[in-house]
Amino acid sequence: MKKTLIAAAFSAFFAAQAIAAPQTYVLDSTHTFPRFSYTHMGLSKQILRFDQTTGTVVLDKDAKQAQVDVTIDMSTISTGFDAFNGHIQGPDFLDTKQFPTATFKSTKVVFDGDKPTSIEGDLTIKGVTKPVTLTVTSFFNGPHPMLKKDAIGANATAVISRSEFNAGKFVPAVGDEVTLDIALEAIVE
Repeated sequence: MKKTLIAAAFSAFFAAQAIAAPQTYVLDSTHTFPRFSYTHMGLSKQILRFDQTTGTVVLDKDAKQAQVDVTIDMSTISTGFDAFNGHIQGPDFLDTKQFPTATFKSTKVVFDGDKPTSIEGDLTIKGVTKPVTLTVTSFFNGPHPMLKKDAIGANATAVISRSEFNAGKFVPAVGDEVTLDIALEAIVE
């Protein structure tokens, strides 16, 4: 009888561990778009985006821990105008020939209850790495309504200085302060 109880306890323990295991979610590149905005010569706020982003989010719901690892294809910048896309990809700004990707790797995710509120990490643009804290403005975790798989949806924002990433051409006429606004969706593997 005692061996049966011990075996049952071990089985329950390992079953609970399997349920509580971290889940890896793969970014849905058709619904993940990093956007950024800046002031243009005091005339307007320009909003641009990148069209190709890959990466993963590892979420451990029970432990209230997460890891975010994102790579942005900088050559997929979308300004709405082909010539301007090429201009932004040039050496004065993103220099996509030498630095084709930007990355964000989390170092800490802060939770309030079941939801992340901020994501601290290292942002690398043009070979320059700086700490950045993203403020999570919305978060969803549950079944995807169409795919019927566990999914994550989130929006986050942060402000950076483009001159700190060697992309400061025309400052201050073109604003140095850049607001990042990320829409992210990811599906469990």
